[in-house]
Amino acid sequence: MLDKRLVIIIGHYGSGKSEFAVNYAVKMKENHDFVSIADLDIVNPYFRSREKREFFEEIGIKVYDSSIRNVAVDLPALPAELMGVILNPNSRSVLDVGGDPVGARVLARYSEQIKNVEYDMFFVINGRRPETSTVEGVLKYLKLIEATSKLKISGLINNTHLLKDTTVEDVEFGHELTKKVSWETDIPIRYEACIKDTALQITNKEILEKLFPINLYMREEWMS
Repeated sequence: MLDKRLVIIIGHYGSGKSEFAVNYAVKMKENHDFVSIADLDIVNPYFRSREKREFFEEIGIKVYDSSIRNVAVDLPALPAELMGVILNPNSRSVLDVGGDPVGARVLARYSEQIKNVEYDMFFVINGRRPETSTVEGVLKYLKLIEATSKLKISGLINNTHLLKDTTVEDVEFGHELTKKVSWETDIPIRYEACIKDTALQITNKEILEKLFPINLYMREEWMS
């Protein structure tokens, strides 16, 4: 993985950005001794990377989250150690950030410090969500997030899905959509993410070059 030391994952509600962030951190741990993930999602109270603390700790990934320890509440309390996560040159770090311009305000608070280190900010796109099913819709949120966070998106992630019902056609639709967004913005496609069962069926060479198979860590088996 040739990405920067600090990787920010952001995307619209329902894009699957937290799922990607978890999988990304796990993959990063395969190649680096010191890996951390900071859950800065103060928007979505349902699926948050902080809820997988025990899983992360078992595989040696440090978790930073809200100072509020009750996962039943969702207050905009940021981890006191966040500055260390951003500035520590010895650790690979993932920031899982809230999925809209409101959530991106968290980053604005630290934008000057982030700009002083090597970072990537990846925008996760789910083409099967109504708000991001068109180029215009994706561009709207992309530009709002950049403006609010005061940071630049450096890579696009096609994560078009319908959870466990995701088909190859869904991934290919998202690929074409993300490719058009890339043409419009000159931001490269960094990864093509999809669940492992679907990934095994992919034959499109462009997708295969950047394929990132994922597990559904954030959803329990009983969830659709």
